[in-house]
Amino acid sequence: MVVPASLVTDDSSEDQPDVPPARPHRRPRTAAAPEWVRPWSDAEGRRTAVETFRDRFDDEPDLVAAAPGRVNLIGEHTDYNDGLCLPLALPHSTYVAVRRRDDDRVIIASGLEDAPWTGRLEDLGTARGWPAYVAGVAWALREAGHDVPGFELAVEGVVPLGAGLSSSAALECATGTALLALLEVEESRETRLALARAGIRAENEVAGAATGGMDQTVAVLGAPASALLLDCRSWATELIPFDPASGGLELLVVDTRAHHQLTDGAYEGRRRACERAAAAIGVDSLRDATADQVAAIEDEELRRRARHVVTEIDRVDECADALRSGAWDRVGELMSASHVSLRDDFEISCPELDLVVDTAQAYGALGARMTGGGFGGSAIALVRQDDVPTVARAVTDAFAAEGYDAPGFLPAPASAPARVLSELHLIR
Repeated sequence: MVVPASLVTDDSSEDQPDVPPARPHRRPRTAAAPEWVRPWSDAEGRRTAVETFRDRFDDEPDLVAAAPGRVNLIGEHTDYNDGLCLPLALPHSTYVAVRRRDDDRVIIASGLEDAPWTGRLEDLGTARGWPAYVAGVAWALREAGHDVPGFELAVEGVVPLGAGLSSSAALECATGTALLALLEVEESRETRLALARAGIRAENEVAGAATGGMDQTVAVLGAPASALLLDCRSWATELIPFDPASGGLELLVVDTRAHHQLTDGAYEGRRRACERAAAAIGVDSLRDATADQVAAIEDEELRRRARHVVTEIDRVDECADALRSGAWDRVGELMSASHVSLRDDFEISCPELDLVVDTAQAYGALGARMTGGGFGGSAIALVRQDDVPTVARAVTDAFAAEGYDAPGFLPAPASAPARVLSELHLIR
């Protein structure tokens, strides 16, 4: 679902703390049954987006487009360090219904918000809050030379908010897909890459979140039964077979409901630390750093930040090889090692994430790790299919015992990328 204004801040990252505030301990709760967050079918997503459009605009949209959330199998905080990462597209998607206008007005509505954002084409780059993820894409496409017209757009979806599953990139790429379809831009790999670049600019320059480009890239280039090996320096990609069911396994995503915000300063603080570490070594980015160079960094905190990045890039490379050969035990080991590095060296985990990882491993997971930007969000576990109910029950009980809000569980088969679902004649 689209990020509502209440989950996005406009505060300068320079004024924000570099670590999340401590969460107070809560009284134990009575555990409920595990809560599953099921994806919508495209038919259901299309129908819901059209209904919201009709409700907000009292008319029919021209078309509907969708784009997926993503989960990163391994390779965290490597994208902005020119490194490697290995995400996959989720079956949970964001859906947008759009209609071209004959003037320069832009109206953006959401099923979660009563009041729409209204502006003109010249205002797109100044949007704030959740509409910035839509308006920012239209702005970036216009900056890239596309004659984006005025439009009306309604958003619906089922990508959990603040869960580290990239609801923002799903919204950006669904919007861009819809706008390029309105313009009848020919489908191609280059078009999809241009769409990803527009999403990156929207997030960085309009929404104010200093992220890398992994999320948008997998949203437009992911594929069913595949993870996307992405080189964030060259932007070369390779689809790696990812079908855990073939080994009797399932990738289980756990939304801790400890919501994070990429605009709250902590993410940007880690990015700045990586830049300082690269400068201390004398390299352009940590992609070029060696283990010996990292070990020689005098500042202990910068040394640990850099050590995570350098070892994580190596883990991505090894994980891709393990997937190619079907070595699922090794995939699990690498996932767990990644979490230890993120927890201890990069220091972006939190008690809820650690509890998921520790509990899943105690109940037989081959491996588990936090995923996404950190400081909350989601964790993933590679679990035998027969053990999924047991692991979900154990995690739910563990959260209740600690007094945390109940987690959500998402099935995570690798799924389809951004797509146009319906054109005018199919809706009417």
